[in-house]
Amino acid sequence: MTDTGTPTTTRTPTRAKAASLVRRAAVTEAAMWRSMYVWALRRPLPLAPGDEPFGYLGVIKPILGVFIGLSVVEIPILDLIIRNVVPWQPARWIMLGLSVWGLLWMIGFFASIKIHPHVVGDRGIRVRVGAGIDFTVPRENIATVSRSYRSMPSGKSVQVEQVGDRRVLHIVVGSQTSVDVRLRRTATFALPNGETEPVDEVRLYADDPDAFVRRVRAVSADTSAL
Repeated sequence: MTDTGTPTTTRTPTRAKAASLVRRAAVTEAAMWRSMYVWALRRPLPLAPGDEPFGYLGVIKPILGVFIGLSVVEIPILDLIIRNVVPWQPARWIMLGLSVWGLLWMIGFFASIKIHPHVVGDRGIRVRVGAGIDFTVPRENIATVSRSYRSMPSGKSVQVEQVGDRRVLHIVVGSQTSVDVRLRRTATFALPNGETEPVDEVRLYADDPDAFVRRVRAVSADTSAL
């Protein structure tokens, strides 16, 4: 006697999860190549009147620079080793292709951060991390904004934490945040993994938090509250 129900039930969610991961990987890959293309063309940022961009690359730029530099040096060295040690000729071309792809991927990641800055404007705060995270905190829902550097225990880009009676959404860069944005009312935000739980505060990283805070206060619907 066989039971066909349980295996089917188990396989279906697994296949759906695998398909979702493949789609996300494909979207990420495409975004990296697109970002590198746009960055290479030096196209101006598409900003509306009154919008001001704020970068967040500074905290991870040295690390990315080291990795990119090491990759550039590693490619010819690895190629030389494989060419003289591994007798199978296709292995050289496979490793060379993977090494070049890895280098280009890191350059694409760098480019995606450069061309997708945070933006503060009449609509509010557009929060971004590369080509993946992109949501807006509406101007009318900003209660207070302040500078506050924090080191996070994890390097994950998205973290949610309960702080007293408030739920805080951390958008982390280089395991840090530098700006706290308290909301007038709880809100949810769309992220690559789905919509967040309702949160009372958003914390993010900007290279120049002082200028960021000044700009948010300047465009706020109620500057007296900030």
